[in-house]
Amino acid sequence: MNITLQNVGRRFNKEWIFRNLSAEFSTGNSYAILGPNGSGKSTLLSVLTGSLSPSEGKISFSDTKDIPVENIYKYISLAAPYLELVETFTLKEIIDFHFKFKNFASGLDAKKLISVLGLEKAANKQIKYFSSGMKQRTKLALACCADTPILFLDEPTSNLDVQGINWYRELIENFGKERLTIIGSNQIQEYDFCTNHIQISDYKQVKL
Repeated sequence: MNITLQNVGRRFNKEWIFRNLSAEFSTGNSYAILGPNGSGKSTLLSVLTGSLSPSEGKISFSDTKDIPVENIYKYISLAAPYLELVETFTLKEIIDFHFKFKNFASGLDAKKLISVLGLEKAANKQIKYFSSGMKQRTKLALACCADTPILFLDEPTSNLDVQGINWYRELIENFGKERLTIIGSNQIQEYDFCTNHIQISDYKQVKL
């Protein structure tokens, strides 16, 4: 899988969030989109997932052939703080629901995924009774344990304690290989394994 950006920019009203961004993202590599809060990391991730169109420039998705942007959702998994879980579902129910649309990663099923989460005792508990850390773990596991070639993570250790951060690192080690992984972050423990870094501040200049 490849995602190619050619002089891409995105603005809201008259304010440019980033501009003149050209890059290629390819399978088997990991990329960190870096910058402080409010700098545009999530906006760039939204462009890369196809949920926002560029205001200028071109984005293309390809595998063995070009993939229309309206179909790219089939190839991606995403975990982000702004994505809400269905709180009336139990953990079992939300896993069953999620994997109606995605396949499990090799060797996994619902029971094994709950074991990966370490939440066997909460399998029948409604999500609304989960702590913020348990909810974040669930979001990450649903994304990382799906059989998709592209993995997007935005601020993945939000609401995780030290134990949760270590769990996240192990999750990436086990399920992030041989994928195209893109992480939006300003916390080094989230992305220090990434081989490629993009500083959003490098694309703040305005064309003359």
